[in-house]
Amino acid sequence: MRSLLARDWRLDVDTSIPGATEPAWTPVKGLTSFERSSDDNTEEDGDFDDEVGYGSSVVTGRTWQIEAEGRRKRTDDPVFTPDPGQEKIRKAAGVVGFNANIKVRWYRRDGAPDAFEGTCTVTDYTEGGETTDLEPFSFTLLGQGAPEEIENPLVTP
Repeated sequence: MRSLLARDWRLDVDTSIPGATEPAWTPVKGLTSFERSSDDNTEEDGDFDDEVGYGSSVVTGRTWQIEAEGRRKRTDDPVFTPDPGQEKIRKAAGVVGFNANIKVRWYRRDGAPDAFEGTCTVTDYTEGGETTDLEPFSFTLLGQGAPEEIENPLVTP
C-alpha cells in the first residue's frame, strides 16, 4: 500500500457565461495548498434510558469549505493575461449576495474515484506579499448546500 499525495487534487471553476446550459470547467492553476473540510453541528441525544452511562450525539447540520493557496499565474504574452481559473475566483471574491455564487468541482488526478461538485461563495481572498515573494493568493470557498459526488472526469469507466 502506498500513500496518496495531497498534490493530486485539482480544482476547476465554471467560467461559462450566465444562462449557459453547460458548465465550462476551467482549472485553477498555481495551487500550492488545497484542503476541504466540514463543520458539523451536533446536539446531545442521550437520555436516562442508557444504563451504562454512554451519551449520544446527532449531527443536525453540516457545512463544507475549501481553503486553497497558490501563486498567481499569467501567460507569457506581452499583454497581461491572467490565469482564467484564478481570475474567476478573484472576481467572485468581490461580489456580494446571491450573485456571488460560483460552481466548482474538485477531484483527484491519480486515478482515485474522489470527485465532487458544488456551489459556493468566495471569502477571505488575499494577495500581495514581500518584495522578494512570488505573488501569492489564498481564498476560502464556503459551500452552499450539500456537495454532489460526481464521476471523476479523469477516470475512464
